[in-house]
Amino acid sequence: MLVKDIMSSDVRTVTPETKLLEVVSLMTLYRYSGLPVVEDNKLVGFIAEKDVLSELFPSVEDAMQDGIANIDFIEKAREYKTIMTKPVSSLMTKGVKTVDTEMPILKAAITMTSRRFRRIPVPMEMN
Repeated sequence: MLVKDIMSSDVRTVTPETKLLEVVSLMTLYRYSGLPVVEDNKLVGFIAEKDVLSELFPSVEDAMQDGIANIDFIEKAREYKTIMTKPVSSLMTKGVKTVDTEMPILKAAITMTSRRFRRIPVPMEMN
């Protein structure tokens, strides 16, 4: 079986200029865990829910090191509005690994597992 046999083909994309608020809305409404970032019909990056969450919340390591009591959650809430106006380009992963439609799914799965990816883009011809 090949990648083309199991991949999603009706994929929503965002641009590097798309605001994080729109990305979060799409992820929430459609249950997307990530979105390809496209510019001039070319894949330029990927934005994942992990990227957004790590910007919004302190890491577990920071919380454990600084102690939950030392995290200013009121200040974090104030930062939320500013963070949501940031463009996707400020958080997206660049130089994204892709797989080809003709790649066997086992090879694609090994690529994903070895790189700890939950999803991997398959570039398609865009009209």
